Amino acid sequence: MPAPLDLSKSKLSISDPRMNLRRSASHTGNTNYEKIPLSATSSRFSFNHLLFSSPPPSPSLPALIPPPRKSPIHPRPSRVFRFTFWFAFGALFLYFATFPFRSIFGVPKLNLPHLGKNDDFEMVGQDDLPDFPTPIVITDKSGKSKWTVSIPPSYDFPLSVKEYGDMCSKCREVAARVRDMRHRSQVTDQNLLSNDAPADPYFIDVTEAQESGLLPDFATSQWPSKGQGRDGDLVGENKDSLVEKPVCERSMTFVLETEDAGIGHSIMQLWTFYGLAQRQGRAFFIDDSRWAYGKYTDIFQPPPIPNCRPPPRHEMIPCPPRARHLVVTSETAKSLWAGSLSKPYADFRAQDEEGLRELFDLAHDGYRALFDLNKDDTQYVINRVKEVKTKSLTGDANPNDGLVVGVHIRHGDCHPLEYKYRGTYIPMEIIANRAQEIIEANYNNTGRDGADDKLAKKQSLIVLASDDPTVYDSEDFKGSVRAQEQIRLASKQETHKPATDKHVMHRFEDESFGWEGGFFAAMFWNLGLSSMSASNAATAKNMQLAPSAETLRLRGYIGRAYMMDLAVLASASDAIVCTVSAMGCRLLAVMMGWESAMEAHNWVNVDGPYGWTGMSF
Repeated sequence: MPAPLDLSKSKLSISDPRMNLRRSASHTGNTNYEKIPLSATSSRFSFNHLLFSSPPPSPSLPALIPPPRKSPIHPRPSRVFRFTFWFAFGALFLYFATFPFRSIFGVPKLNLPHLGKNDDFEMVGQDDLPDFPTPIVITDKSGKSKWTVSIPPSYDFPLSVKEYGDMCSKCREVAARVRDMRHRSQVTDQNLLSNDAPADPYFIDVTEAQESGLLPDFATSQWPSKGQGRDGDLVGENKDSLVEKPVCERSMTFVLETEDAGIGHSIMQLWTFYGLAQRQGRAFFIDDSRWAYGKYTDIFQPPPIPNCRPPPRHEMIPCPPRARHLVVTSETAKSLWAGSLSKPYADFRAQDEEGLRELFDLAHDGYRALFDLNKDDTQYVINRVKEVKTKSLTGDANPNDGLVVGVHIRHGDCHPLEYKYRGTYIPMEIIANRAQEIIEANYNNTGRDGADDKLAKKQSLIVLASDDPTVYDSEDFKGSVRAQEQIRLASKQETHKPATDKHVMHRFEDESFGWEGGFFAAMFWNLGLSSMSASNAATAKNMQLAPSAETLRLRGYIGRAYMMDLAVLASASDAIVCTVSAMGCRLLAVMMGWESAMEAHNWVNVDGPYGWTGMSF
């Protein structure tokens, strides 16, 4: 018998048989129905009930019209990256594409800083003048930016070589910055040899800056002060003169301080810049305050004194090249010389004869004006040259006199340019044979009846100068004559000590010092120092210390010997054989003159297929 129907439950309804048996939870009242799989083979079987706690989406049909897309508040990172990449690419493309049209339409260039290898410069703004030497950007009365160089008068003159070198780098940086501020393109390197070369229109000289009130006057106390400011030692300056000369309109001061132990490089730069100063109409001064060889007048006589006096020291600046009062050091020489020749080269090997002759003439002008040894050495050189010339005479009966061939040999830390001898030296046999070939070729078929002049060949001699004492005793130069014997570099074999009793205690004496092997920088910097302590080595710290009087005296002897060797060779020799890798060889060519050395080929280089070069850095 069926159960009676309970009509009290009004919510109970009977579904249509055609209704889909898949009912939602609202029909069945069972909320977990959809989460229970029917069977392992059923299409309803899945793992969604294990992964999701929410019911699956309704199987209703999709809407006919899709809902509007909502823009996300935070864009996707990939879109940001793509947008940034394409924007940067487009900006760079436009920047480089407009390079050819910048100079035409006046679009300013981006001038990158001219920085050194390990130097970083940061430009900062301030109201007061800096208390250290540096180029600065100033604003004139019309509000336009210009630049100048500020050196407090309280600083000692000259500054260190490194300070001058750093200031040249900063000058290029500041000049480029000012041109950027004025929306102008960068100018090319200035030609020092041409008076028509354009100067930097945005540079204002120290004197003009003081007159216009952009810099404080020297007499005022507005400059930052850290000391009294010594004026240095300018060679030939007469500070006690009763008649005060006017200040020079333009000047060039060459500072002899250098980190190079050799004297040849300083002399070549000195001669060349003297010739340049004369061409530019500048008064020329020499400062020897910290020269490694002592006082300039211990080796040479004072240079020609100008008819004016040097300016205040804070007006002597190392840059730009067109400054009114210029300071030149071994550090700033290369940067000042850039662009000065018609075809400048980094190694200063002029590739055309015109540029070579131009550089040669500058150095030769400096030689004629400055190469004047002190009175004692000058008299010795005159007598020595006369003695050598007398030895080569053959008498009135013979038509020809003997030939004097000068030979200059440099060993030590100077190695040849020729590749196969780069790690050693040119064999002395090659140099001696080349000197003999010159003598043989000069007297072939020059005697009576067209025969060889044997007497002239016999009277010919070789005059030898070298930094290595062992060269004079070699078999290749047996019978040669020393260039000078006034000052000789001794070897250990020439040092004789008195015999001492070995059974008695004696006071310690340093080991004998000799120049075997030639001139080395380390030996030079250690002159006058005791060998008892390793702390006396030529370290960078000890090289900054002021040398003693004994050290300067010994160094002065080396400089005098070097200069007397060159003076005798250049004055007494009819031809000179040397190696162009040595600066002394290049100086000898300058001393001989262009006609004798180059046109007559009396200057002979045996160090590879290289010609004469001037300054080297």
